[in-house]
Amino acid sequence: MRHPPKFVQAFIDRNGKSRFYFRRPGFKRVPLPGLPWSPQFMEVYEAALCGEPLQIGVRRTKPGTVSAAIVGYYYDQSFLALAPSTQQRLRRILEQFRAEHGDKRINVLQRQHIITLLRSKKRFAALHWLKAIRALMKYAVETGSREDNPTIDVKLPHLKTAGYHSWTEAEIEQFEARHEPGTRARLALALLLYTGQRRGDVIRIGRQHIRDGVLQVRQQKTGHDLAIPIHETLAAIIAEAPADHLTLLTTQAGKPFSAGGFSNWFRDCCDEAGLPGHCSAHGLRKATARRLAEAGCTTHEIAAITGHATLSEVQRYTKAANQIRLARAAMDKAK
Repeated sequence: MRHPPKFVQAFIDRNGKSRFYFRRPGFKRVPLPGLPWSPQFMEVYEAALCGEPLQIGVRRTKPGTVSAAIVGYYYDQSFLALAPSTQQRLRRILEQFRAEHGDKRINVLQRQHIITLLRSKKRFAALHWLKAIRALMKYAVETGSREDNPTIDVKLPHLKTAGYHSWTEAEIEQFEARHEPGTRARLALALLLYTGQRRGDVIRIGRQHIRDGVLQVRQQKTGHDLAIPIHETLAAIIAEAPADHLTLLTTQAGKPFSAGGFSNWFRDCCDEAGLPGHCSAHGLRKATARRLAEAGCTTHEIAAITGHATLSEVQRYTKAANQIRLARAAMDKAK
């Protein structure tokens, strides 16, 4: 017997008649007429499937408040189009903002309020906080909740930093000396270092993504599809890895890593190797770009591997590498 379509719940009522309902989490509950797969049934089912999701929390918020704007933003296409990891980061920031200021009218927040709140944040937290509030205020302007965006031209002058630390060759060698080929830690290092991908993409890589020596990756954050030739060093390490899981990297229990779980585990691996706290998984992505720049790769060649959406960060590596080459050439001429 053919099963009902997805999200269909069936039960027998008190009169012994079969009833069918469309029950999709986050969507309106819809009664379905007739029998599953019949024309009448499928017409209503398709309409329910294409319906708008319910805005959970709307009834508990007052129109015009910060809380109402945040709830509405969660269902706006500008938010839904973001990568899941970016959505999660924004939600954490906005829910904290909502807990502290949700009952306030969103149209009374002024630029000075934003600056005052911003100064209470720590270095990197301030940057992410400002991006989240800026996106929320942009949505508020577009939906008519306020006339202007108070975050426009708000700057972070104290955020002059190089960002994540790019691993040095000495640090890479120190990690490799502690974690031999065949270990999960060495496999993690190789995947990060020889693909240049973010942790969220690396933990999803499996043998099924490798075809004819080329790794096929769809970046979770950007949605970009990349085809990355497998480096011979990485190929040798993958060949020694267990082949009985969908992902190359797994937990001790043989399960796929979560992004947070992988970061914590990899931090422990770095600690075991005696590496300083600034050595992170993301820092190996930067080390990949540095290595490629030092090998003479152009900005666009590096971006073809790393998948950077903008070239500004990649250009910093090529500029630094070119400066070193030019300086060496100049000193050679002076001999």
